[in-house]
Amino acid sequence: MLEVADIIRRHGVTYRARVGTALAPSQRRALRDLAACRTPARGGHVHQCAQCGRTVYTYHSCRNRHCPKCHRTQTERWLSAQRAHLLPCDYYLLTFTLPQEFRALARDHPRTVYDVLMRCAAAALQTLAGDPRYVGGRLGYLAVLHTWTRALLYHPHVHLLVTAGGLSTDGTQWRPPRHAAYLVPVQALSVLFRAKLCAVLKTAGLLAGIPRDVWDKHWVVHCQPAGRGDQVLDYLGRYVFRIAISNSRLEGLDGDQVTFRYRDGRTHALRRVTLSGVEFLQRFLQHVLPPGCTKVRYYGLWSPTCRQHLEHARTLCGRPPARDPDGPVAGLGPDAPAACPLRASRCPHCQTGTLVVVATLTPHRSRSP
Repeated sequence: MLEVADIIRRHGVTYRARVGTALAPSQRRALRDLAACRTPARGGHVHQCAQCGRTVYTYHSCRNRHCPKCHRTQTERWLSAQRAHLLPCDYYLLTFTLPQEFRALARDHPRTVYDVLMRCAAAALQTLAGDPRYVGGRLGYLAVLHTWTRALLYHPHVHLLVTAGGLSTDGTQWRPPRHAAYLVPVQALSVLFRAKLCAVLKTAGLLAGIPRDVWDKHWVVHCQPAGRGDQVLDYLGRYVFRIAISNSRLEGLDGDQVTFRYRDGRTHALRRVTLSGVEFLQRFLQHVLPPGCTKVRYYGLWSPTCRQHLEHARTLCGRPPARDPDGPVAGLGPDAPAACPLRASRCPHCQTGTLVVVATLTPHRSRSP
């Protein structure tokens, strides 16, 4: 299967020469890590089959949070933990999109702008949900930052998976939405989100280059029912520990040309994009987050500080407390153990023998792509 790593190994040197000092340290590290992932550069183990005597080499993963090959186990563990926290109620999926006029600012100050985007979206939602005319209670929700379209274009937005209802202020009852057709009015939510983001960026001194007419236009906030939340969790989980594109969507690497496919969100038609290798890397790397930028956040009843309230809400909804209310899974950061791609101890050649580790391969430094 064609991999992003193959494109980096073929075109990474050219891309770095063209970009020069404009390449951020996090992007430089992503190029290096992804190119070396599960190769001798990362080190690994030599296995020998006790039955047929064949030798099998396995190499360590890079653990970079943008790698399409790593984090399968972390993703499964994260999804398992979030499913345990789901309340027995309906959910909504809300999407807050940063207007195009802010994209240059987001590129120059990604940590600040992404933080403001997520915090203001969450704050605007809870402000309206706290109004008794709509819910009158504290919601439970998680937010996941995305910066891409399916064609890998730059499009910062945040998805929120939100409970359809909340815990009353006095904690005595679970309050479903007052209106069966919606959680909160989207137009009012859009205006409130815009005002909060404006205020925070103004305080940070980051509004100088923003055109004035952006404050008069409609900001895109989308809200749709999400059933019991499971399917949306599965969708969000795909990109919690990687970014933008999976290796399975890559179709060709022919000379200087890279082809990948995506499904159009409006027509659902399958489309293909062909780019030069350098342009593909530019599109991919613009979604690499800077160090310390949090991609997943928990608010309201899903906040780690509100686990008792979450379990009380679960009881009010008619289900006993979950067994593991401790919050986000530990050990999913960069210090988690690197995994070898070979998980089974069965020999892949004879299918009957057991693999035994006979040697350890130490990592070695290789040229950056």
